[in-house]
Amino acid sequence: MGFRGAVELLKTKNMKKRYLFFFLGALLLASCEELVEVDDPTNQLGTAQVFEDAGTANAALAGLYAALRDQSVVSGAGYYTLSTLAGSYADNLECHNHDQNGTWDLYQNQQLETNTYIASVWKTAYQQIYYANAIIYGTQHSTALSDGDKNRITGEALLMRSLIYFYLQQLFGDIPYTTSLDYEHNRSLSKTEASAVLEQLEMDVKEAATLLEDNYRNAERIYPNRKAAELLLSRIYLLQEEWALAGQTAESILQSPLYQFQPDLDEVFHKSGTHILWQLKPQNSGDATREASFYYFTGAAPHAYALAEDLVGSFAGDDLRKQAWMTPVSFNDDSWYRPFKYKNNANGTNTNEYSIVFRLEEVYFILAEALAKQNRVDEALPYLNATRERAGLDALGSLSAEDFITELLAEKRHEFFAESGHRFFDLKRLGRLDELSAVKPNWEDDDQLWPLPQNELLMNPNLNPQNPGY
Repeated sequence: MGFRGAVELLKTKNMKKRYLFFFLGALLLASCEELVEVDDPTNQLGTAQVFEDAGTANAALAGLYAALRDQSVVSGAGYYTLSTLAGSYADNLECHNHDQNGTWDLYQNQQLETNTYIASVWKTAYQQIYYANAIIYGTQHSTALSDGDKNRITGEALLMRSLIYFYLQQLFGDIPYTTSLDYEHNRSLSKTEASAVLEQLEMDVKEAATLLEDNYRNAERIYPNRKAAELLLSRIYLLQEEWALAGQTAESILQSPLYQFQPDLDEVFHKSGTHILWQLKPQNSGDATREASFYYFTGAAPHAYALAEDLVGSFAGDDLRKQAWMTPVSFNDDSWYRPFKYKNNANGTNTNEYSIVFRLEEVYFILAEALAKQNRVDEALPYLNATRERAGLDALGSLSAEDFITELLAEKRHEFFAESGHRFFDLKRLGRLDELSAVKPNWEDDDQLWPLPQNELLMNPNLNPQNPGY
């Protein structure tokens, strides 16, 4: 699997102990960052030392947060991030970097099993899953950490691992699922059927929710709490078509006094909002978010990505999001729009933006979808209309269930463009991916899944068969 190069030290009888030793050497570097306040490590610590002290255990956990922020399926933007790749794979972003053949192929829906960006997504995800497994193992076997620290560290690591698995399953379908640190076991894993992965994730996220508390351990909400786990759980319920459970879980979040709907468009991406469930802090104070810096271009043609013409054209003329969250750029008689949700694009100037992972508006959409699927459209309308009215649009009136889903997809596209690949996953969940063929001429039914990386299949034949169409 993709993490094998990172765990060569496991090729001994004492695999778990050796891996944890290696793991600490990599992840303790995070103690240099502001995610946690611990002393910089001067040399590697043994396994027992790390998980017998809350400070060093927190440093290991901080390393996982840093990895998620810098390059992962959760990262806000970048060539190797899911938010950007899935956004262009669907119909929200246009790729303008022809030199990056792998990204261009994904944008053109002509990806092959040799695509290096797909391989990177897979490899990085499984490396981070392995890190999470190591944290969970070390924490659970600690003899000195308090029960409170054990619950918190295990719960956060379990939730992050579950979120990574969630995206992998949606991208690749049947995937290997492992909680083991045993190299020999993991190198020959077979795939787990997609529905079984979701069932396991449901159990894992429920466990994370029981281990975490509602109250945040940091006022800036840079670590997930129980309600963040419940949001992921409600996503899983939608995929399982457990509409009542999805709705009940979403309602539990909305009933929390921790959260309030943000009525001001200009405040949605400011870090202090009480509509934020979880966000990732830049590495250094004042650093721009990846969303602000990666998508920025001005006075020239786009060098990486721009918003798709179809997306821009789908906004009503009086939709305030078109004015507040995107900006036009003209050059040599051509024009484009770039995302402008995050404004501070220069390092050293950002004082009010972190990269949002979960925000309350998604909970509104989850509840609206769950109610509509139970033929309770009139009850669902207020949750769909909330973001419309904030954007200056008229509230929608009575709709059929099918028309409601159409409007929900359109509204969520306008609300969450350039965020977490929502558009692709929404179309897929609701059986509407074929709509992409209207603007994506190479789109085929088999494109609903990415190919498993060829090099992974060569190293582990148990991952066969390849996904259909590749």
